[in-house]
Amino acid sequence: MKSKLCAAVVASVLLAGQAAQADIGDDRITAARDAASKGDIARLATLAAAPSAHVLEPYVTYWWLAARNARATEPIPTDDVRVFLARNEGTWLAEKLRTEWLKRLGKEGQWALFNTEYERVAVPDQELQCYAIQGNGPSAATALQVFSQQWLAIVDMPDSCWPAARQLVSAGQLQAEDIWARFRRQIEAKRLTGAGMTAALLPVGQAPDSTQLSRAYGDPVKFLISPAARNTSTRASRETTIAALTQLARSGDVSVAFARWQALPTSDFRKEERAYVYGQLGWRASATLQPDALSYFAEAHGTPMSDEQMNWYARAALRVGDWKSLLAIIDSMPANLQALPEWTYWKGRALQAQGRTQDAQTYYQRFAGQASFYGILSAEALGASFAWPQPTTPPTQQEMTLAQAVPDFQRALALTRLDMRTEAAREWNWAIRGADDRTLLAAAEYARRQGLYDRAINTAERTRDQHDFSLRYLAPYYETFAPYARNNSLDLAWVYGLVRQESRFLSVARSGVGAQGLMQVMPATGKWMADKLGVKGYSLSWLQQIDGNVLIGTAYLRRVLDGLGNSRVLATAAYNAGPGRARKWRANNAMEGAIYVETIPFSETRDYVKKVMANAEIYATLFDKRPASLLSRLGTITPDGVNDALVNATP
Repeated sequence: MKSKLCAAVVASVLLAGQAAQADIGDDRITAARDAASKGDIARLATLAAAPSAHVLEPYVTYWWLAARNARATEPIPTDDVRVFLARNEGTWLAEKLRTEWLKRLGKEGQWALFNTEYERVAVPDQELQCYAIQGNGPSAATALQVFSQQWLAIVDMPDSCWPAARQLVSAGQLQAEDIWARFRRQIEAKRLTGAGMTAALLPVGQAPDSTQLSRAYGDPVKFLISPAARNTSTRASRETTIAALTQLARSGDVSVAFARWQALPTSDFRKEERAYVYGQLGWRASATLQPDALSYFAEAHGTPMSDEQMNWYARAALRVGDWKSLLAIIDSMPANLQALPEWTYWKGRALQAQGRTQDAQTYYQRFAGQASFYGILSAEALGASFAWPQPTTPPTQQEMTLAQAVPDFQRALALTRLDMRTEAAREWNWAIRGADDRTLLAAAEYARRQGLYDRAINTAERTRDQHDFSLRYLAPYYETFAPYARNNSLDLAWVYGLVRQESRFLSVARSGVGAQGLMQVMPATGKWMADKLGVKGYSLSWLQQIDGNVLIGTAYLRRVLDGLGNSRVLATAAYNAGPGRARKWRANNAMEGAIYVETIPFSETRDYVKKVMANAEIYATLFDKRPASLLSRLGTITPDGVNDALVNATP
């Protein structure tokens, strides 16, 4: 990375000139982008034939070559691709084009050229790795080994991987049990077509009947009361019935699935098959927060469980406060799960609940002090609190000069200007891959100065030994957030913690579902809240303005907080998943806030709440200059005190 930065200085004068003239050529770049989106190869060819000095000029040629490469009726543009790769070697665009080109070569079986170029790909994806197996080049054996290890993890297998799968079956490296295991995983993931393709790898006559499998999957209740469900004579027929039970349990009606299971001749199923069914019932019961989940899991001994199942097995015990069972479950987890911060912390809590305080402290110490949800909770369990780390030496002028001269960063800035933020993020991330701490800190500071707060935060978070928390936890727009937080009686640290997670302080951020601005307000919510506030002249554009977005967002956050018993944990969950869900996820009894968070059914929301609450604790340390307490911030989640009318009225 250092040599790359030093080389970049040579280009700094040219880049400065390009930046000065950047806006002049922007229209040409956007014209090429539009032509690419329409697949207009002729227009792209015209633009590529008259190159400019614009910093994004490589994109014009890339779009032209990518469009030609993607069109099956066009010959592979091998010579032009090679010229482009030679001129742009080492860039993200070169990696992207080489990957697309190799997939076309693999699809058409041009293995000699494929094998030569494959060795130059920095990060081959699964599809490309499977083509490498087919090509039988220098990397084929390694790729095949990796593929066999990921057999259960690849839910959606690219077409290029099926020859590799058949190769492993023919070589005896994948047995029938391996195939059935993948079949089950795909049924669990609602991948019926993929499950059928996997089953086709079984010996002739051993795969489930496709018509019966479709019936079982499409209408499990009807199938389970049919004579077909009672046919237990073959593995295929039993697995079809199990697939129906899995699908029914996944729909959320575990009790109905259990009743249907009991009505079947269960003794005709193998012991392992019965255990698998109970593992599915336990998983779905736990993931829907049903208190009888542990009773199902108790009957599941002897069946291999996925990591997700094991996580929910532990959450089932945690949810009901069964510390003894929780300890046993964590001890039965594979090493990679036991080592996670959540189960390290909760094992400490389980040990402490049984009076084994000294043993508990050993587990708390593993992550204590880290700037994370369980790092902070672990420190507090040891009687400490989060302390704002002393900053490392700031980047030198020389380090800053090197950073601002990196062509990848210059392209990221230009792409941001043209609202091509996905491409900008990829350019930036490509530039900092493998960078040392000093380079990362300089890049983060450069991003901050350019107003790319998301890049600044994400880059600063990558440092390993030297950290600058003022970059990791930026606090821009303070003069806007502070008054609105005060006027709505909101904890400013919590507001900042939420915004950091929502938008990384990008005022033009927009989610895939339409949420907009700093506080990621949905258009319907913005209109509804503006009406409640009596705002005159409100329009959707307000959500892209800093002041308007914070006005609407903080008022909405206050309203959600009021409607959920003034619990910041519930309000945070509601901000991500909706007030109705946050309310539904509570138990019928008082529950520790940390337990509520860990047992949130939606993985996205669970991770979101953890990060927002940890962020809030860290911002409180920054703003208030005092040790705070995450445990007290999480509080206790009670089953009452919710304004149902407000929850139902909130869009």
